[in-house]
Amino acid sequence: MNQVTLQDVITGTAAPPPCDVSLGMTLQHAGDGLAHMTWQPGGAMINGNGVVMGGFTSAAADVAVAYAVASVIHRSDRFGSIQLDTVFHRPVSAEEVQVHASVKRTGRTIAYVTADLFQQDKLCASASSTVSLQRG
Repeated sequence: MNQVTLQDVITGTAAPPPCDVSLGMTLQHAGDGLAHMTWQPGGAMINGNGVVMGGFTSAAADVAVAYAVASVIHRSDRFGSIQLDTVFHRPVSAEEVQVHASVKRTGRTIAYVTADLFQQDKLCASASSTVSLQRG
């Protein structure tokens, strides 16, 4: 399987990776350290309380974080989340969620990124991520 770079997804020259598709994530825009996505949680993500399990919400934030980082690094650079902290403000239902990520600071080996998830214009979750950068 060929490696898909998120830069290729951003420019529209490649399809998103399987994890994005499985989660129901759709890229709306990424550039200049920002990523805007929509997330349509599937029925398999609903827990026994009738809301989306928090791990899926964290995963959606992590996907948006990746696109935000990809928009500011070189194509030859590699990266991966090394810490992700998510705060849940209200339950997420199986309706569309807006996910916005923003790179706050990048250094030589680390980037700091935040993500906010909104449903019906209400903040559902906030995440902060530390991302390891391996410069190519």
